[in-house]
Amino acid sequence: MTKRLVVAVCCASALLTYVPCAQGQESPLSVQKIMQDPKKWIGAWPSAPVWSEDGETVYFNWNPGGQFTSDSLFKVGRQGGKPIKVLAEERRPSIPRFTGWHHGEHVYDRTFSRKVYEDQGDLFLLDLKSGDLTRLTQTLERETGPRFTPDGSGVLFRRGSNLFRMDFETGSIAQVTDLRSGAAPAEKVPDAQDKFLQEQQSALFGVIRERERRRNEAEASRKREETAAGVPPVFYYGTSSVRSLQLDPAGRYVTFLLVDEPDSPEPTSVGTYVTESGHAGAMEARPKVGAPGAEMTLYVQDLQRDTTYKVDLLQLPGAYDVPAYLREQGVVVDSAKTARSIDVTGLYWRSDGRYAVVDLRATDNKDRWIARLDPETATLTVLDRQTDDAWIGGPGISTYGEESTVGWLPDGRTFFFQSERTGYSHLYTVDVETGEIQQLTSGTFEVFDPQVSKDGRYWYFTSSEDSPYERHFYRMPIRGGKRERLTSMEGHNQVALSPDGEMMAILYSYTNRPPEVYLQPVSGKAERITESPTSEWLSYEWHVPETISFEASDGVRVPAHVFRPEQPNGAAVLFVHGAGYLQNVHAWWSNYYREYMFHNLLTDLGYTVMNVDYRASEGYGRDWRTAIYRHMGGRDLQDYVDASRYLGETYGIDPERVFIYGGSYGGFITLMALFTEPEHFGGGAALRAVTDWAHYNHGYTSNILNTPVTDSLAYVRSSPIYFAEGLQDPLLIAHGMVDTNVHFQDVVRLVQRLIELGKEDWEMAVYPVEDHGFVEPASWTDEYRRILDYIERSVGPKRGYYPEREQQKERGVRSE
Repeated sequence: MTKRLVVAVCCASALLTYVPCAQGQESPLSVQKIMQDPKKWIGAWPSAPVWSEDGETVYFNWNPGGQFTSDSLFKVGRQGGKPIKVLAEERRPSIPRFTGWHHGEHVYDRTFSRKVYEDQGDLFLLDLKSGDLTRLTQTLERETGPRFTPDGSGVLFRRGSNLFRMDFETGSIAQVTDLRSGAAPAEKVPDAQDKFLQEQQSALFGVIRERERRRNEAEASRKREETAAGVPPVFYYGTSSVRSLQLDPAGRYVTFLLVDEPDSPEPTSVGTYVTESGHAGAMEARPKVGAPGAEMTLYVQDLQRDTTYKVDLLQLPGAYDVPAYLREQGVVVDSAKTARSIDVTGLYWRSDGRYAVVDLRATDNKDRWIARLDPETATLTVLDRQTDDAWIGGPGISTYGEESTVGWLPDGRTFFFQSERTGYSHLYTVDVETGEIQQLTSGTFEVFDPQVSKDGRYWYFTSSEDSPYERHFYRMPIRGGKRERLTSMEGHNQVALSPDGEMMAILYSYTNRPPEVYLQPVSGKAERITESPTSEWLSYEWHVPETISFEASDGVRVPAHVFRPEQPNGAAVLFVHGAGYLQNVHAWWSNYYREYMFHNLLTDLGYTVMNVDYRASEGYGRDWRTAIYRHMGGRDLQDYVDASRYLGETYGIDPERVFIYGGSYGGFITLMALFTEPEHFGGGAALRAVTDWAHYNHGYTSNILNTPVTDSLAYVRSSPIYFAEGLQDPLLIAHGMVDTNVHFQDVVRLVQRLIELGKEDWEMAVYPVEDHGFVEPASWTDEYRRILDYIERSVGPKRGYYPEREQQKERGVRSE
């Protein structure tokens, strides 16, 4: 018989041990177990399944039964069976793994019979027919970015700041580029007097003129011979750094980025207090939002003409546009002042080297261009422009400078990308010759990780088409059309497709079951390969929360999970997920698995528990994502205010008996809730919370709030530190002291505000050895024991713990 949870509530410490149930049974659940070593108790589930290059084996990381100190590499054959631990000698060098047929990247040769790849800075050649693996380099320097030459006779790779070519037959290595740091040697420039004398000599004497002619001819002949012999032109790049160095497939053009870092801003630091030396120290940390960023310049080097030239990114339409929020402030276009900084997030050569497609992004992230580069003229022709007054983002669309999901189709003429132009991230193609765009998917769902089959006939991708709360794997014809769903298990299906496209390795999970590896023929039934949970963990009947939606104050339906207790105690707990752009209302195993188990404990204590995919959460399209633009703690917080109202209207729960808590962005929302909407909540716990967005990082914050200098209003109305005087309910603040993401300084500044405001009923718990994500079991246990105690004392059965506050409420006076 499945055991149900019964936990004594007389004191928080009772939750740290097994507690006898009313029927004489023992409860399998406690705060200590949930937080201290959950993976060992649950069973360390597998991760990252990937196929071997021959498609006969699936590899994945796993630690069954917690028998190893960390996850180990396991394998299982294509036909299934029992997984086997991979021995160390089999992993040296690392096992070649299939990562998809990336057409146009030349990782495979033209016949898909060989693959070249890098492992730990050395290059390897794999014969896919024989399985023979050849080490191509073994050096102290790193060789990276290998790809086959167009004729397959060799491999191109990067070493340091230059490209090299290795010939397979001879093993010889030739240098393709000669990019050098520093400045070019200065030529001696004659002054006016010397120049006059030189010109006079040349005008007067034929022998001087003849010597000049022969010298110039010799220099020109030398350059021609060097070019013919493949000697690369020299280019000095000063103090910049070289990135994205590529040679076009035809071997004529080299493209690269020069990145100039700004002068270092005043550094921020994170203190360390519990150290091996016994002395306090400090770590230099990331700069704050608004710090100047790197400047990027795109260059083309023509090896045939022995010349290097810059691509003018300001030729793009909109390069001088003024964002809407600045226009509201009266800023007008002025080419001398409003030229926008533009980054190159990817450059992709066509197979014949005639064109490259460049993915570009304004650094204010309000414009994205996909443009065709003519390397001979350095001109850019825009194929697609995406503009958003808030910020560009969504699945498959880079947000922080990483590469987007883009690439060439096998025809060498069509380029694919994703766009939110309809409000959801969908798959598009563009004819690079004509500029004609075709939308391949459409609807109120999103597409994730599209890939092209080896034969170029099909798309494979993950999608939320069936439900925003599930993820399934689909196949679709390369030119669009009917989509075929290939997975059937309700929940999350993360699929690794075999090289031949016939088998799927699926990492599958459901709400109350952690991920497991399954094998399934594309047209068959899934077979479970791993079994991770312990019998002790399975002995508890883990709740599957009800998925609902409630109507928000602006009329929009907001998704939520509700854990409903069998015997309600009249109180509720609202959980706020972190990251802002993250989904937590879904039918799969949560990133917040500790919190999920904690919510089971709360439910069995009689609390109604609810978590909400508030505005800005992932999975619901562009408008949902950008609803917080210029006002964090606005529409997102209102969704929690409306959730509190829903609890009152549906379950009769008084707002003073609603507790709210969360970490990181969830901690921020908790602070805003208690500071600006206290009448809807009775207490809260803010964990590792942002208290002032002007002190957070640039990449994330500037997308949503612009910068403190250009949009100070957005920062003031979005930062809890400005609203601390509104605190009226019990508040627990918890923060790691070595948090390199949300710095400890954030919360210390807020604490000083609360002290100066004379606020009561709050306390702070600090964790001296913890970063943003806790690691030490004792820290997790202590934090959630305190959260539970705060819930019990502020909205739960032990609310009488605050007699003075209760007396004040009886007199109608709120605690200040």
